[in-house]
Amino acid sequence: MTDARPPLATLSLSVNDLTRPLVERLLASADALELSVARLDGGTCIVDAGIKTRGSVTAGLLIGEICMGGLGQVGLRSGAADGWPTWVEVRSSQPVLACLASQYAGWSLAASKEQTGGKKFFSLGSGPARALAAKEALFAELGYRDQADTGVLVLEVDRPPPQVVIDKLLRDCKLQADALTLILTPTTSLAGTTQVVARVLEVALHKAHELGYALGNIVEGVATAPLPAPSPDGVVAMGRTNDAILYGGRVHLSVRGDDAAARQLALQLPSRNSRDYGRSFADIFKEVEYDFYKIDGALFAPAEVWVSNLDSGNTWHAGALNMALLQGLWLQEA
Repeated sequence: MTDARPPLATLSLSVNDLTRPLVERLLASADALELSVARLDGGTCIVDAGIKTRGSVTAGLLIGEICMGGLGQVGLRSGAADGWPTWVEVRSSQPVLACLASQYAGWSLAASKEQTGGKKFFSLGSGPARALAAKEALFAELGYRDQADTGVLVLEVDRPPPQVVIDKLLRDCKLQADALTLILTPTTSLAGTTQVVARVLEVALHKAHELGYALGNIVEGVATAPLPAPSPDGVVAMGRTNDAILYGGRVHLSVRGDDAAARQLALQLPSRNSRDYGRSFADIFKEVEYDFYKIDGALFAPAEVWVSNLDSGNTWHAGALNMALLQGLWLQEA
């Protein structure tokens, strides 16, 4: 089923304006958060959250909130009883706007060797500046575009973007150079791992979208996932952050509408519906020769889902955490 009208068509909230105080806090606290900040000649701000700096979990939590356009709260909780000591907790009262119009890593940015004068570059951009450019078809479906005069984008990369990519961002976002902030978060860093695990709610929203659920009916979201230690190996690090969500992600969505649709959403969402379920993401990724598009799309989902229909008061539950698998992958014998 689909919405009769775009789910965000009536919203006038600006994810870039809402995020500005968070970006200012990140910059002001750079030393304490183990970040480095630099300004390019044109004034574009580059925040290194783990390439040449150590970064930190606290920085990753704040970057997670920046990614969500200032419309989500990201924190930590203790969860040893669930089989892992530290969990990331995410919540939003504007989950569609926060997760799909901002946090989702949907903007493909690439440059050839010829354009860079050396090594080719590729990254998926996430965060509020996506909504300024609105290059993805998703924005037409959502009925949303931001009009702010500043923007921030997060890139999961191990080196700064070349000037040709920065020029494209400024052009597509219609920003002056000094109005753009780029936050670089390699997954091998503390901040990078944390901000990816903080996408656990977004993964559920994206899967709901793929299933054709009426996004306008999703009104609240709360989610948790275990926070693994980052790995210095890029593929292993990426595998751990994916596994944290696929096997340790727990999501509670509050929706409106009819019970049949809510129940179906709960049944179809969990990652165990995938034919690839049950193996580490790193192993699956290597098996398909590092081609994301060869992985069963049903795998990209949280492990456990609760869906509550606010119109009827009924709740459905499906899926389950697989902490035994995660402990086998992450935990060493003492």
